[in-house]
Amino acid sequence: MPLERLIRILAGSFVLASLALGVKESPLYVNAGFLWFTAFVGANLLQGGFTRFCPLEIVLKRIGVKEAACA
Repeated sequence: MPLERLIRILAGSFVLASLALGVKESPLYVNAGFLWFTAFVGANLLQGGFTRFCPLEIVLKRIGVKEAACA
């Protein structure tokens, strides 16, 4: 799976999971503090769009995920 696609999947999963854990009406509610994690992921995606720096990309490359080959 291409690196960029994996980053989008993981970021979306983090946002949905932290929302489920932070919203009181959710059956999975743990603590409203999880909404700060949602804000962190969103801010990281925003700054990554401008700077092209993504900490998750660095971690995934270190564990051996390859970038997509050019077509």
